[in-house]
Amino acid sequence: MFQQMQYSGTKQEGYDLLLKQLKALIEDESDGIANLSNASALLNQFLEDVNWVGFYLWKEDQLVLGPFQGLPACVRIPSGKGVCGTAVAEQAVQRVADVHAFPGHIACDAATQSEIVLPIIKDGKIHGVLDIDSPSKDRFDETDEINLKAFVDTLIPHL
Repeated sequence: MFQQMQYSGTKQEGYDLLLKQLKALIEDESDGIANLSNASALLNQFLEDVNWVGFYLWKEDQLVLGPFQGLPACVRIPSGKGVCGTAVAEQAVQRVADVHAFPGHIACDAATQSEIVLPIIKDGKIHGVLDIDSPSKDRFDETDEINLKAFVDTLIPHL
């Protein structure tokens, strides 16, 4: 049985290690879905206090569920709807301390209290989003946002 890895050191040192692991996983793989699958598994293993980690991909003018770790999720999300759709519409990171206070939040998992969504923009076009949920309010901070942005930027050439 697999267990969540326990990292010692600072939060930043943990993220530095995470980025090294991501690079090693994707450096020789050209299949985008395989890379997103491993990326979601790696984040799920690394991050504490999360209940969903995954990707939505932009297809047919909407977000469609991609590789993820967690409970079954919403399959399609239009631009502008919920936290993920807002990240697409604004092409900006959405860091939400309390999802119940977010207008139009889509509740796929009732346990989710906070969320961070990072748009994936490749060649100037929306490719999808990285979505991470937590059962705790105000789980994500600026360190998470900066390092998850670096995580996404590392993935982009391998999609």
